[in-house]
Amino acid sequence: MTTRDIRIVGDPVLRTPCEEITAIDDRVRALVVDLLETVDADGRAGLAANQIGVSLRAFSWNIDGELGYVLNPRLVEVSEQVQHGDEGCLSVPGLWYPTTRGAYARVTGIDVDGNAVEVAGEGLMARCLQHEHDHLDGKLYLSRLTGQVRKDALRTVREKF
Repeated sequence: MTTRDIRIVGDPVLRTPCEEITAIDDRVRALVVDLLETVDADGRAGLAANQIGVSLRAFSWNIDGELGYVLNPRLVEVSEQVQHGDEGCLSVPGLWYPTTRGAYARVTGIDVDGNAVEVAGEGLMARCLQHEHDHLDGKLYLSRLTGQVRKDALRTVREKF
């Protein structure tokens, strides 16, 4: 089993938009295995490729005992109805902040065989899909925070990391 090290806030790879996967080769297949094995641990809900240092558009999830992944995901639907709750990130370890997300989200993409994939969900799955998709665009959830919470979070990040 290959569990890859997680890149931490401050690493430039986390702020760089990921490249589209143009060919599914052995490197991409190995990336999927690494994403699935790395996310398959207690307390891990999702993992984007750039969090393990690979700037390709791919992420995995571990929600309610279900492991999965998607390549070249596109966030195609987010409900206007929102959910509020604390959100954390493997790349910002130990910090949780109230983050508003759509209550429902839907992502499309492909699998390693080139087949179309659609993943949708509410609650934690919706939060995960949006959070991981943000990673692939070079955004951390901290950028979604507002007001005093954002100021406090950024100060804590500067002090801790």
